[in-house]
Amino acid sequence: PDRMANSGRRGFLEQAAAVLFGGAALAVPAVTGLVAFLNPLRQKSQSGQWLRLASLDALPEDSTPRRFAVVANRKDAWNCFPDQPIGAVFLRRLGDQAKALQVICPHAGCSIGVQSTPHGDKFVCPCHLANFDLDGKRTDRVSPSPRDMDALEVEIRNRNEVWVKFQTFRTGIAAKVAQG
Repeated sequence: PDRMANSGRRGFLEQAAAVLFGGAALAVPAVTGLVAFLNPLRQKSQSGQWLRLASLDALPEDSTPRRFAVVANRKDAWNCFPDQPIGAVFLRRLGDQAKALQVICPHAGCSIGVQSTPHGDKFVCPCHLANFDLDGKRTDRVSPSPRDMDALEVEIRNRNEVWVKFQTFRTGIAAKVAQG
């Protein structure tokens, strides 16, 4: 009788140990797979990345704005799409510096264009006809745009390369809030 009790306990301990070690052996690859699967969701957005868009020589010396497409590698969770258009900016040459403005209207996200007038060029949103001067400031007192055009950071590198910190901002609000 004592042998059977010891045997039963030993069998129970062996089974418990087998379940415990077997569960641990299965948990390691399962947890590793889950972490690898969810990792792209933890990565930071590409918003605010520095990109080379042009050379100073490509910009008119009279500070006329030129529109430049922004092309970069786009990551979508687990996929990478090389050389994809992700937006556009207006660049203006100001001596040996440059100014960059986002082409997206802060009002509703429409694409702003340049319009020539007898008084000079200006930016116009075709969706609600808001007008902006060449520095991106609203020129209408009752503009439906909640803020001026969104300026972007610019650096001149290697004496001639125009690098822009490209990012987009929330539309329809007065505060300039970067989108993630």
